[in-house]
Amino acid sequence: MNRQLAFIARRVLLTVPTLFVMSVIVFLIIRLVPGDPVRTMLGFRATDENVAELRRQIGLDRPLLEQYANWIGALLRGDLGKDIVSHAPLSELLAQRLPVTFELTGLAMLLAVLVGVPLGVKAATGSRWIDRLTEGFVVFGISVPDFWLGILLVLVLAATFQLLPPSGYVPFGADPLLNLRYMTLPVLTLAVGEAAYILRTTRGAVGAVMQRPFISFLRAKGISPRRIVFGHALRNAGPSIATIIGIQVGVLLGGAIIIETMFALPGVGRLVVTGINQRNYPVVQVGVLAIATIFIVVSLITDLIVGWLDPRVMDGEAT
Repeated sequence: MNRQLAFIARRVLLTVPTLFVMSVIVFLIIRLVPGDPVRTMLGFRATDENVAELRRQIGLDRPLLEQYANWIGALLRGDLGKDIVSHAPLSELLAQRLPVTFELTGLAMLLAVLVGVPLGVKAATGSRWIDRLTEGFVVFGISVPDFWLGILLVLVLAATFQLLPPSGYVPFGADPLLNLRYMTLPVLTLAVGEAAYILRTTRGAVGAVMQRPFISFLRAKGISPRRIVFGHALRNAGPSIATIIGIQVGVLLGGAIIIETMFALPGVGRLVVTGINQRNYPVVQVGVLAIATIFIVVSLITDLIVGWLDPRVMDGEAT
């Protein structure tokens, strides 16, 4: 087995125990949330007899180990279970909600990369005043909480100037332009902080590469500054930039839970929040596990990209 296949095999195999540990954490942590889901479901009809009968029907009267074994066994068979409130299959709920979350995080990350990487390169290779301007953006983006920025954007762009709708959602297939109008504020809310992190990492990585001896050699050969920056410095800084982008995807997925609720987007994050309020174990378990699985898969892809950009990573992994 060559080094590339060995590297890929190791990374893929590492995801299996990671997913297992994550499933255990997700299963246990939701049961630490105060409140009885059965009494929440029954409301004023929550007599002791009704509570006991419903707990038996949905399996909450069984030992935790047996509940976990049944749940993970069903997941391995492709059965995600049902919403204990609406009785809708969770596979259908995820199929409806995941595209919204993917669109939100995908657009936010795309905007963050398009802003953060060029500004980071410019800050590392430009004048001092550009570096100071970008530093101000970094401090603002990292310091300001997403929910506060979202409220500020709603007050300015939706309430004051009435340029964009404050909340709601229309599927892209139904009306692409209206969809983008509804997605603009939540995407901006998430993208500002991510762009700041990517900018800071890009500036540091490109700046470090520009100090290396081979850059001086390339300058001495008369190679144009643009080619040196984009053909050599940015390429050598690629592993660091790819790593921070992969990490920030996880931050985006976590932030989407709050932002989807704030802007009334029907994504997985909002589904999880609703499930928590209802003490709806199956919904929260599957929703959180879906988000965690996406992040683990993105981390795997990031590792493979970093290994491709820097073969030394593969050598270290294979030995």
